[in-house]
Amino acid sequence: MTDKLNQALAMAMSSVPECLAAAYVDLSTGLLMAVNTIDSHPKEVVDILAAATSDLFAGKNVVTIENMFKKSRGLAMNSHHYFQEVIVNSDHAIHVFLRGKRHPGYIACFVCKKSVNLGMALATSRAALSDLEAVV
Repeated sequence: MTDKLNQALAMAMSSVPECLAAAYVDLSTGLLMAVNTIDSHPKEVVDILAAATSDLFAGKNVVTIENMFKKSRGLAMNSHHYFQEVIVNSDHAIHVFLRGKRHPGYIACFVCKKSVNLGMALATSRAALSDLEAVV
C-alpha cells in the first residue's frame, strides 16, 4: 500500500495548484502514512506533522467541542465528527487539511504557496482526497 499511496500522493500534488507538499495521516495511530514535498524540510517538522494534525482533528478540546454540539442538538454520542476541513494560513503558505469521507480516521494535508487561489486549492484538494482514499 505504501508505494501506491506515495504514487497517489504525488499525483494529488500535481493536481493541486501551487502545491509544495502533501501528506496522509492516520489519526488512530498518529502515524504519517506518506509525505511528498518539492523542497526539503527539517526532519523534526515532518516528524511532528502527524501529531499536530491529530491535535487539529482529534485533540481533547476538539472532541469536547464536538460532543457539546451533539449534546446541545440532541444527537447520538457517536463517532461522527463536525470538523471535516481545516485551513491554516501561515506567513508563506496555505495549509489544507481534509478528513477522509470514506475513511474519516485519515487526514490528507496539502501545503500550497500563499499566492494560490484558495477556492481552487480547496476544490482540487477535495477532488484529490477521493483518489487518495481509493488506495487506502
